[in-house]
Amino acid sequence: MILNQDVLIPLFLAFAISVALSPFVIPFLQKLKVGQTEREEGVKSHLKKAGTPTMGGLIILISVAVTALFYIRRFPRVVPVLFLLVGFGIIGFLDDYLKVVLRRSDGLYPKQKMLGQIIVTTIFLAYIWFMDKSCLDLLIPFSGGKVISGNVMHIVAIPLAYFAIIGTVNGVNFTDGLDGLATGVTTMVAVFYTVASLILGGGIQPLTAAVTGALLGFLLFNVYPAKVFMGDTGSLALGGFVAGSAYMMKMPIFIMIVGLIYLVEVLSVIIQVTYFKKTGGKRIFKMAPIHHHFELCGWSETRVVTVFTVITAFLCLIGLAGIG
Repeated sequence: MILNQDVLIPLFLAFAISVALSPFVIPFLQKLKVGQTEREEGVKSHLKKAGTPTMGGLIILISVAVTALFYIRRFPRVVPVLFLLVGFGIIGFLDDYLKVVLRRSDGLYPKQKMLGQIIVTTIFLAYIWFMDKSCLDLLIPFSGGKVISGNVMHIVAIPLAYFAIIGTVNGVNFTDGLDGLATGVTTMVAVFYTVASLILGGGIQPLTAAVTGALLGFLLFNVYPAKVFMGDTGSLALGGFVAGSAYMMKMPIFIMIVGLIYLVEVLSVIIQVTYFKKTGGKRIFKMAPIHHHFELCGWSETRVVTVFTVITAFLCLIGLAGIG
């Protein structure tokens, strides 16, 4: 199973494309002066990151998309996941472009970004509804393979899917705050989906393997000290991949297991903002998202990234145990 050519070939191909593209894309982004900006009120050690090229998610998107094209005919279930990855990636690209190229500090306005996310999610769910409603079934973890299905279930699942998909996308976006953090965590999740697809016959393993390879190649340049950041272009695209893969294998519940880091990152922001407003300026965390809290508690950036990635790897093992 591990030596499956539909896993190894896209894995190595996407890795090779990612590694080959990076030395060209990174200098190009530098010439465009699409550098990262750091908040003065943020973690002080991050001020030195100002000017580091962002929008590096283009490397991931191109690597995955090119690789996936070789497998679409034999693996049609790859298409809707690829659509979510590219669709959310385009939204992220527009946001990054407005912020770092056109110097519009807010990028896309929140309403614009949310509208884009709703449109992309709606198209994905419409595809599922008309082409394969079984993707709305729910595989229950640790149930011996029990699946909840039926017409009533499918109707209820639609509004929940908006919450799950958009929530996951923004969870990955919040996780992208340290060198190699979102890359490392999502690499573990992509490996989990690859193995799960092989076990369940999900039919998306070429894409999940391609994402794994592209991320590993990108990580060579994104690990501390990062030479490039993925930006919203990458983080929103990866969020779409995580959510889309889960739905194509009837595994949205598993996002709460293997993607727990994403969930914690989102909750830390929600809790911090809510508490701040209710108490007139008090904070629960030193800074949100929570990875910054640990930094301000004295953890090094590399320690936070390592711990979060190792935790995700362990959660993915738990997720695999819960499939059967």
